[in-house]
Amino acid sequence: MDKLKQTQIEPLIDLTPTITWTDGRVKMIDQARLPLEEVYIVTDDYRVVMDAIYRLSIRGAPAIGVAGAYASVLASYEITSKDREDFLAQFYSYADELSATRPTAVNLTWAVGKMKKLAASHPGNVVEIKQALLELAHEIRNDDINRCHALALHGADLISNNSEVMTICNTGGLATSGIGTALGVIQYAHASGKSLKVHVCETRPLLQGSRLNTWELKRTGTPFTLLTDSMAAQTMNNTSISAVFVGADRIASNGDTANKIGTYSLAVLANYHKVPFYVAAPLSTVDYAIKSGEEIPVESRSPREVTRIKNIQFTGEDIEVSTPAFDVTPANLVTGIITEQGIAHYPYSKSLKEQRDGKHN
Repeated sequence: MDKLKQTQIEPLIDLTPTITWTDGRVKMIDQARLPLEEVYIVTDDYRVVMDAIYRLSIRGAPAIGVAGAYASVLASYEITSKDREDFLAQFYSYADELSATRPTAVNLTWAVGKMKKLAASHPGNVVEIKQALLELAHEIRNDDINRCHALALHGADLISNNSEVMTICNTGGLATSGIGTALGVIQYAHASGKSLKVHVCETRPLLQGSRLNTWELKRTGTPFTLLTDSMAAQTMNNTSISAVFVGADRIASNGDTANKIGTYSLAVLANYHKVPFYVAAPLSTVDYAIKSGEEIPVESRSPREVTRIKNIQFTGEDIEVSTPAFDVTPANLVTGIITEQGIAHYPYSKSLKEQRDGKHN
């Protein structure tokens, strides 16, 4: 899992301009402004990247992993000391600050952890370490693109012609530096010539489905219908939904999956209606160090995200607001976990370990 591929494959659909490195700066599409405005954040300050991660201007577990890697490079550039030990001490401090920006998504700590490990083990001087960090960040981005491509190919095989599928949150190219996870699966199926339709849950409170999925699906010409989250049950009851595909911000070693709030509800509905429920995520999203979803930290967001849309308030003041950003879907509700290695099946403590160890399913 930790060996990164340096070469980049050719995807079936055009990559989304989510995050790139340009002339010593990080360039990110500001997802908080989509779909009404296509604006880019261009910066050489790692704190600006951190703020973008926190504000969800860049979001999606793989994408914030790549953002964390490039932010680590920018942080290293701020350190002027030529003394190796001084440099490492400051770099570790910056890296730890970065890792704490979004605690639920494991890709951020995974990517920043790789940067720290490289800095500690590199035999060269400070200048050489900085260059090696940039090269590793590029590798992490290319690796994400390659993983998404392989994952989407595996997942697309699960979708038959003339299918109707459902998804929640945004898991396309905007959530990665590649073509995406769950939405990438769906778009690859469409790109391969299959007739399909996507039922897109709006994804309250920040509307990643209605704002971002619709933008991506229109971009690739993939047919879709937008629905509110509360319409999912009625849609499953009245429509022949072939499968539900969702992403993940962290997967425990037993297959319990943390994803955008509302995913657990969708899994329960799918189980009741006997609709297959698939999680799509690269193996870098699997946290093999934790046994179950009970150990996954679920971050809370600002109440303003629930009481406002586009900063326009539609509730009274001084009310109690529940603001979990994620929920955890139990592994027994998951039909399969789609990774770059193939489809893992229950019990996931066994199949995910086999995938990590290179034994394809």
